Amino acid sequence: MPQVTLTVNGKQHTATVEGRTLLVELLRETLGMTGTHVGCDTSQCGACVVHVDGKSVKSCTMLALQAEGASVVTIEGLAAADGTLHPMQEMFREHHALQCGFCTPGMVMSAIDLVNTHPQGITEQEIREGLEGNLCRCTGYHNIVKAIVAAWPLMHGKVAAE
Repeated sequence: MPQVTLTVNGKQHTATVEGRTLLVELLRETLGMTGTHVGCDTSQCGACVVHVDGKSVKSCTMLALQAEGASVVTIEGLAAADGTLHPMQEMFREHHALQCGFCTPGMVMSAIDLVNTHPQGITEQEIREGLEGNLCRCTGYHNIVKAIVAAWPLMHGKVAAE
């Protein structure tokens, strides 16, 4: 069986995988990154979103072997070593942008990429359109949108975090 070497949350890992192993399976089952959720297995819900080389990817649609040499960040890799939350995580907490929490890791990862790709500002409409690939059955998205709006200036250095 082939091996894949990738960096996950700053640590290099090498694993032996079957050719059909999905990145989400490698992360959850082999590396223990269970914050990345499997919701649908069909790329519809977004619960499995991680960052691969800085871009959000639905890890249920990517083979582990395709991540060879890549840098992967999961929800577990966002907080600082001292436990300080990433600004997006903090704004999700502050704005009550979660209920059951199942979609939250993928939603946060997608939201970070969305904010990073809009350095000049982002509208609520752009946020709603940008989150179309993430399904949340609990919140109605209102507080999620509020959290992303609040995180944008923090992530772009426009306001000091409190």
